[in-house]
Amino acid sequence: MSSTRQDTIIIIPTYNNAGTIAHVVTRALEQNMPVLVVNDGSTDGTATALETLCQQYPGDLQLITIAKNSGKGYALKEGFRFARLNGYEYVVTMDGDGQHFSEDIPALLGACAPRTLVVGSRNLTADGMPRGNTFANRFANFWFEIQTLRKIPDTQSGYRIYPIREISGVRLMTNRYEAELLLLVFSAWKGLDIASVPIRVDYPEDRVTHFHPIFDFMRIFALNTFLCILAIVYGYPRMLINRLFCRRSR
Repeated sequence: MSSTRQDTIIIIPTYNNAGTIAHVVTRALEQNMPVLVVNDGSTDGTATALETLCQQYPGDLQLITIAKNSGKGYALKEGFRFARLNGYEYVVTMDGDGQHFSEDIPALLGACAPRTLVVGSRNLTADGMPRGNTFANRFANFWFEIQTLRKIPDTQSGYRIYPIREISGVRLMTNRYEAELLLLVFSAWKGLDIASVPIRVDYPEDRVTHFHPIFDFMRIFALNTFLCILAIVYGYPRMLINRLFCRRSR
């Protein structure tokens, strides 16, 4: 592969996405960047599909297999570790359920910068958007604004570009779905810029989602309560120090 972005890798965490993963990975590889798939203990045909893809795209596609399902946050940590060890500067994360368009990656890269976390922003009022997604996102957006004093349109999007060195000091306190919220909040507290770029989404019939509307929502609620307390004792002072330091360095 002749890569257009030698400093960037696409990471796709997946769990039981046998119906969509081959299509997602193939389209990601068309962006002429290396792709890493983290198979988080899938028990369906996902592993077989990935083994076939690795044979078709040797060198272009890397695979990490986690023996037992450990959560999206854990899969992301494994992927980030791989990216750092192999010298990448940026990580594009996208979901394995087929909702993201890899063709939107150039638009995300257009906002890419050393101290900027880029978030793909979905149109949550579009036709076909699940109502649960819209409610969960508005709920998360509200608390994110309180915790960071910043406002972005889509805090729940998993389609992002992380400056891998800048987030290396962020320790995730959860291995599950809500890890992406933690990454966003702690990045804001560290003083990183957060850019939002419009993206398209599709929800195919064979899409598999592992978001549990009750238990995952309860965990997110508990996490937001904790983050609001932490914002008072750590987040707000840290942001104030960052702002003062930036003024002095100008």
